[in-house]
Amino acid sequence: MLKGAFRLAFLSLLCAAAWLAWYATSPMPGGPYPLAFSVDRGSSLKTAAHDMAQAGALRRPWAFVLLARFRGAAAEIKAGSYALNAPTTPLGLLRKITAGETVLGKLTVPEGWTFAEMRRALDAHPGLRHDSTSMDEARLLAAIGASEQQAEGRFFPDTYFFDLGSSDLALYKRAYAAMRRQLDAAWATRAPGLPYRTPDQALTMASLVERETGAPEERPLIAAVFINRLRLGMRLQTDPSVIYGLGARYDGGLHKADLLADTPFNTYTRAGLPPTPIALPGVAALYAALNPDTSRALYFVARGAGHHVFSDNLDAHNRAVNRYVRGR
Repeated sequence: MLKGAFRLAFLSLLCAAAWLAWYATSPMPGGPYPLAFSVDRGSSLKTAAHDMAQAGALRRPWAFVLLARFRGAAAEIKAGSYALNAPTTPLGLLRKITAGETVLGKLTVPEGWTFAEMRRALDAHPGLRHDSTSMDEARLLAAIGASEQQAEGRFFPDTYFFDLGSSDLALYKRAYAAMRRQLDAAWATRAPGLPYRTPDQALTMASLVERETGAPEERPLIAAVFINRLRLGMRLQTDPSVIYGLGARYDGGLHKADLLADTPFNTYTRAGLPPTPIALPGVAALYAALNPDTSRALYFVARGAGHHVFSDNLDAHNRAVNRYVRGR
């Protein structure tokens, strides 16, 4: 009697093992492909299996849980965003989520963008969770642990990768920390005698250099012109700062009335640096602002293809303006 019961139990166990082996190696129909799903941070194996089944990536979640436990992988699943490009087996799916073969979202913030442009890009990105939508700048900065009240210039332009479905605040925090690191590193290399009292002033200068420069190799010379002007008490007279101050009133062209209309960012009517950065500067602009060329130039005018003609005095500058702007 006992021998028969033991034989029956053994056969049942053998059948269960055979079925589990069949289940583990049988492709699961699903789709349409690519098929995306997520494993949330802190999810239990049962919760993750249920979520994958809800997304269409898994059949028989209870059996998947049994398979993971049988293989000792129940505690090895990794949170993140995943994608299947074709049908797979439960064993293949288990290997994917225990190896952490996640797919990542991508967002590029170009050098010279304003914070408003960066924010629009984050708000529109379908792979992010938009936790900052209702926040003004001050609340957003507080939410990422920043002490500043103004967001402009505080975020490093770069290409960022992230888990799909992660918070936009996490990306803002990374970009903010990256700018702090880059600014601190550049500040440590600064040339002696520069007219900045704080790294923030250098950041503002770097934003002007970034917006004025079409040819990357000219950044240190553009910085030299602005620094020479600051030292002499001359107004910077940089159009991008005026445009920034106009905000929504800017119509795509800069008019004489715009240059005469006083705003905190009008460097034609006000001396010194503008009150905040006007854009998100990259590494090259930061280092140019802190390590400018040695030059006596006080003026520059665009000559095409992103390049400029630099002049040490007003007469030479006027000749360059006549040639390259007025065509005389």
